[in-house]
Amino acid sequence: MKRRKFFTLASLGTLGLTIGGHKYLTYQYPLTFKSCPDIASENSSPLLRFATLADVGTGDRNQYMVAKIISCYFDSNPFSLVLLAGDNIYENGEIEKIAATFEKPYHRLLEQNVKFYAAIGNHDIRTNNGIDQINYPGFNMQGRYYTFSREPVQFFALDTNPEAPWSEQLKWLEANLAQSQQPWKVVFGHHQIYASGKRRVNQELVKRLTPLFFRYGVQLYINGHEHHYERTQSIQGTTYLTCGAGAKLRSVGKSDWTAYAISKLSFAVFEVYQNNLEIRGIGTDGKVFDHAIISKS
Repeated sequence: MKRRKFFTLASLGTLGLTIGGHKYLTYQYPLTFKSCPDIASENSSPLLRFATLADVGTGDRNQYMVAKIISCYFDSNPFSLVLLAGDNIYENGEIEKIAATFEKPYHRLLEQNVKFYAAIGNHDIRTNNGIDQINYPGFNMQGRYYTFSREPVQFFALDTNPEAPWSEQLKWLEANLAQSQQPWKVVFGHHQIYASGKRRVNQELVKRLTPLFFRYGVQLYINGHEHHYERTQSIQGTTYLTCGAGAKLRSVGKSDWTAYAISKLSFAVFEVYQNNLEIRGIGTDGKVFDHAIISKS
């Protein structure tokens, strides 16, 4: 697939909005609010800062609101990469929609050379089994599942669809986890493992993945699929973060292992230090609504 030209796309229109008490008289695609809301600088110096969101590919106002705020947050607290945990293009993964669902909403980040790394969701495989997205250069995928490192973290992207090549994928995952030299290990995929929304606990993924997470010290698993934000307590050493409220919302309850849950358009930002990893859930007002620290030990 030929590399597409970014950021030369026509405007889609203009809307009036109020977000988090801030009145913006015009909202012109792609993302030309007159100003950003006040976003605090964290005044920190992490070894790595990255962001994540999922279930974003609607091309509608909700997606663009979240995309705008993540760009505003970047202005105050720069990060180098974004994880997209699946359902990157609704409804059927059509690559023809890539401008409206990716290139336009995130154009400011792309212009700043922020790298996006995508996982494949259930909507993404409806067209050509997701191959068009896998080959799309802006998603930086190296296959249905892949790994990459940004010190001090090694990331592992999975295809968590039931139709995925699970036998070979699990062998690959175990081999790469066993060989990892990075002190922090973060796995991301589309489907939830522990969540308190519509689909609840995914028992099949509990069986397939959590023994490997425990054996090789995976500290964090990130997913979408459920359209809410939810952070679990540590479950056998792993924190599970549902971050599927990048454009769509559904209600969420609470389970015994839930540390924080809310149905709120949002994304998450992570700051990685030598011994700690900090998680921040951020809403469309640019304010932190959830803050937690994971200890490497």
